[in-house]
Amino acid sequence: MAAQRKPRRKKAAPSSRGLGPREVRSENPPAAIERLVELVEADGAAVIGSYREPLGGSWQLFVALPIDKVAPTPFQRDLSDAHLKRLVQRIDEVGRFLDPIIAVRRDDGTYWTPNGNHRLHALKELGGKTIVALLIPEAELAYRILALNTEKAHNLREKALEVIRMARDLAAAGDGTEKDHALVFEEPALLTLGICYEQNGRFAGSVYRPILLRTDEFMSVKLGKALAERETRAKQLLELDEAVNAAVKKLKERGFESPYLKSFVVARINFLRFAKGEVDFDSAITRMLASAKKFDAGKIKTDDVARSGGVVEE
Repeated sequence: MAAQRKPRRKKAAPSSRGLGPREVRSENPPAAIERLVELVEADGAAVIGSYREPLGGSWQLFVALPIDKVAPTPFQRDLSDAHLKRLVQRIDEVGRFLDPIIAVRRDDGTYWTPNGNHRLHALKELGGKTIVALLIPEAELAYRILALNTEKAHNLREKALEVIRMARDLAAAGDGTEKDHALVFEEPALLTLGICYEQNGRFAGSVYRPILLRTDEFMSVKLGKALAERETRAKQLLELDEAVNAAVKKLKERGFESPYLKSFVVARINFLRFAKGEVDFDSAITRMLASAKKFDAGKIKTDDVARSGGVVEE
């Protein structure tokens, strides 16, 4: 199905939305927040204060947490050793921890951070015993806050792995369908690509993403069943990738050298550029696989590859 263009958001007038400074510092928090304060204190943490966040007015806590009770959400991207090393050095040079993490409380009295993995590990490496955090009362927001993570820009591989890990975590809780979590997953292609990256860390997902954007959509079935279908689709996509790699090898044997060879082959077998209307995933991949297996490197001219450009193989 062709991707629909999102409507352009109207620009808000300056200072027209949210709370004023003294409204943020509102007194008399609701009973749910007072109960959360009691739980946090019982966990051995300390509540520094409560406030209403300035944009939507939701209540939050500013807390100091025992660092050994905080862990990253299990579905976010892996640590970058280089980024962690730089962060440790910078925090140590400043001598202050100035960037609180975001956290949600779990039922067992531990805390998940969906966007503070590098800062958490940096403080641990520096020997810290306490970390300050903005505590969000709604635990389900741990799945949506990942979109705010700007510590290090996601590449496609990191994003896809993050999304498939979230899907598995939600499926374990028997929580809804893919469509129910469309806002969290962002696009269906990421779910299929995530499984491909799990099985092949060097998978060139950016080459196939346009095909998935055209043929894939969120499913209306429970996540567990949807994940089984995603596994099947990933297997098909990996089989296609093997056939494309074989075609690339034939081109290299004929003396072709270019970072765009895989992109070139996929473009040659991608009939979707000329197809009108909707095309389902199975039909598209089956047809492209057949074309890849019949790819004739002998008919390719140097100028054909030179004009192709495209996405560099990852």
